[in-house]
Parts: sequence; C-alpha cells; structure tokens
Amino acid sequence: MTYGWSTTGARAVALLAALLSLGSNAAEQDDSDLARSQDMATIGRLYGEHCAVCHGEQLQGAAQGVALLGRELKGGSTVADIEASIGRGAPALGMPVWSETLSATQIRALAIYIGEKRAGFREGEGIFQIADPLIVPAGVVATERHALRVSVLADGLDPLPSSMAFLPDGTILLTEKHVGLTRITRDGRRTLIQGTPRIWGRDKEVVFHSGLDMSNGWMLGVAVHPRYRSNGWIYLSWGELCDDCPRSEPQNPLTPSMTKVVRGRIRGDRWVDEQVVWSAAHEHYTQQTDLIGGGRMALDDRGHLFVVVGMKNETDGVQDLGRPWGKIHRVHDDGRIPADNPFVNRPGALPSIWSYGHRNPQGIDFDEQTGLLWSAEHGPRGGDEVNLIRGGRNYGWPLVSRGVHYDGTKVDGWKKYGVPYDPAAIEQPVVEFTPSPALSAVIVWRSRRFPDWRGNLLVGSLKARELYRVVLEDGQPVHRETLLRDIGRVRDLQQGPDGDLYLLIEHAQGGKILRVSDGAGVALLQ
Repeated sequence: MTYGWSTTGARAVALLAALLSLGSNAAEQDDSDLARSQDMATIGRLYGEHCAVCHGEQLQGAAQGVALLGRELKGGSTVADIEASIGRGAPALGMPVWSETLSATQIRALAIYIGEKRAGFREGEGIFQIADPLIVPAGVVATERHALRVSVLADGLDPLPSSMAFLPDGTILLTEKHVGLTRITRDGRRTLIQGTPRIWGRDKEVVFHSGLDMSNGWMLGVAVHPRYRSNGWIYLSWGELCDDCPRSEPQNPLTPSMTKVVRGRIRGDRWVDEQVVWSAAHEHYTQQTDLIGGGRMALDDRGHLFVVVGMKNETDGVQDLGRPWGKIHRVHDDGRIPADNPFVNRPGALPSIWSYGHRNPQGIDFDEQTGLLWSAEHGPRGGDEVNLIRGGRNYGWPLVSRGVHYDGTKVDGWKKYGVPYDPAAIEQPVVEFTPSPALSAVIVWRSRRFPDWRGNLLVGSLKARELYRVVLEDGQPVHRETLLRDIGRVRDLQQGPDGDLYLLIEHAQGGKILRVSDGAGVALLQ
C-alpha cells in the first residue's frame, strides 16, 4: 500500500469494546476502545435506556422531563449545544451528569440522534425520503436577501436524474442514471442522445434499499468544456460495467463497475468523437453501488479536469494512494497527467490523484473568480462537509470524522487499519453539517441575478430536501440560511447562462428541473 505519509513504526491496534457496555463507566471505557460489533446496540437503544424515561420514547416528553421536539431547548438547539447539555446534566432538576457515566462518543451519538429527530430525519424504510411529497412553492418565497420564484422547467424525468450542465445558448444537457444523456432545448424539446456509453437501463433488474436504487452501471456526470464554442467538447462519467471482472462478493448480484470518464461531441442527435479521459484498471472495479461512485466533474481555467471517485470499496483503500476510490483526480482536459500533480513521482501512487481521504463526495465546483475548488461530501452519521480542495491534502476518511458511524461508534479508522496519522495534517472542513442532511451539489454563486448572494456557497441536500446558502468571510462560514424546504432531493444545482438558479430534483414519481428566478418587489424576511 502507498500512503500519503511514512508508515514506519506502524502497528495494528486491537479494537476491544462495544459501544454500550452496561455497568462500566467512562474511566473504564475510553473512547479509543469503541468499535463496531454485530450485536452492538444502536443509538436508539442508547437513547431508550438512558433518556426515554424522562423525555419519552419519541422525544415527546414525560412526567419527569420536557419534550425534545417542537420547541427551542433551554441549553441551545444545535448538536453541539445538546452535546454540552447532556454532558453537564442538570442535577438540580434530576438530570444526571452524563459525562460521569457515558463516554464522549456516546454523548456525541446521543446528541446527533436527538438532532436527527428534531430535523425530521427517519430511520429504516423511507430514510432516503425519495417518495415524500415534493412541494413547489406556488407564490413568491421570501428569504433574507432576495425574494424568489420557483417554477417547473421540466418534469416527468426519470426518478433518478444525476447531473446537468448548460451549453452557452441555454440548452440543458441532462444525465439520468438509467436513461443516458438527454438534450433539452430552451423551448422544452427533449432528445435522447444516441451512442453514449453503455449503462444499466430500467429494463434490467435493479437493487433497492429502503426505497432507493442501489444498482451499478449508471450514467453519472456531465460537464461542458469552458471553451465549448470553439472545441465542442462535452465530458461524461458513468459506472462502466465489467462482465469479466472478478466478483469478490459472490452473494452480491451487482456486476463490477468503476467510474470512468470520456469526452465527445454531439452531432445531430449522436455522441461522436469519443475519447477516454480517465479510467481505472479492471483490478479496481468493484461490486459496490454506483450510488457512492462519485462521477462529479469540474474544469478549471488552466485546462484541467477534476474527477470525483467515491468510496467504491473497503474504506482502507481510501487512504491508499495506489487505489482510485476516495479520491479527487486531476488530469489535463485530454486525459494527460499534469507534471505538477502532487503524487506523480511517488512510487506506487496513481499519478492522477489530486486529493484523498474522501468518503462520498457529491458535488464539486471551480470558482473562476478566486481560482478555488470546492467540494461537498457525505459524512457518516453527522459530519457532512463542504471542503476547500487543495492538491496533495488528506481529507481524513476513514481516520477521523466529526460524525459517528451509523451504529454510534467513533470514527477512528487509523487504529483499525494500523496507520498512524498526525491530526494536524488532516484538512478540516470549511463548513460542517450535523446532523447530516446528505449534502449534494455545491456552487459558488456569481450571477448578478441575486447580487447579495455573490461569493456565497449554495449547497443542495438529499435527505433533508433543502437548499442552503452559506456566507463566507475570510474563508470561514459566518452565516447559514435555508433558502428552500421540502423541494425534493436536490441532486444537482447550476447557475444558468441567464443568471437564474436551476435545481435538479429526484423523486419516486419522476424527477424535475426547477428554475429559481427573481421575485423582486416582494418584502424580504426581516
């Protein structure tokens, strides 16, 4: 294995204890000993055993304690506030000082659990909320800085649209995971482009989990070259199926796949002039779902293409520079490897790697005005991130996270894989969301249409079905606003050539493209 640091002196560390060890206290059960176990209690059980008697099984309150839903909490309502309140307790009111009996990770897990419930997030069937009612506001939406109008530009799309990009004339290029590449002209005409890479269509068997498709062989991203008017290049990413690749998981029905990128042109209604721009060796194709395959792309103003490849295999490979997943790759726009890539001369490393330690990036955007590259990615349970991407940097997964594992245990993969690391060397997120709304696309807003948003980050979400605006000062977040709620799972967002904002929505009853335009003349939020 090839890592981004020296592994001299590394030793494996045994992981010993389960999350919930009844009868032990924090002094005996250090956070570093928390680990997964097949019979490990869930966070819900932890809440039930320690909190429900006072606050109710559904957080609705009980005789001994107040409700934790539908009200502002006395100690503060953020996850950090809740975490602090649990730790210090309220002995005068009969609430124990939980830091004396629960570990810091258990307290963090409880705070995240309560935060999830307060946000309306669910567990089990329906967790992804792909069939929840999609509400397109009928009137004008008042926000802090601008009044908005939301309209449906296109509906009846495949339930799982993936990405969209604009041509200079306003034509939309749309990828749908089981359909392919579609061109939507300004007057609404749709044309399925023929000759694009082979994908797993809806006529094939798909695999579902909690109502969400978990298959392979999807069409993923689409991007347009900045100099499209002169060269006509369009970039596509998809999960390339490999029928002959080894199946490391015999019980898994999925065909091995891996993210792959080509560029080509559209002539008439056909995909032509195809060239491979980025690909991985067949030994790295896996049976993990393309849902975590990444495929987002961004082009900078110096002729580079950035490609996101998500966690398509075991998490140990995310830190291995010899494996493609859990990385953001950088190549020239024709696929050549830049000579100044950070690991181009590292023996055993893939020369296309730009950054590593990524879990499940869902969005990437290059801001031409500042020259900065931004990405949004899913954390585990808590710890969704918006990151400023810098060459050669390690973004931490699975060594550390501000979230916890789904079962409530601490993220400390540096111990599990016997890899030492320096916490100071881990690149920290610029913006962190806990509980996790399942962040998706991110863009830096530069349009004159909503001038008070200029330079702000706009970030979509899947599980929360919300659109956020993040204000930065000196590279740090100083304010966050939820612009839209209950609008469906925001898979992508783009600034159109007309200056309006466009949202790509996935929904069980059919995807949509929404247009967010100026609702000037309406009072703003005070």
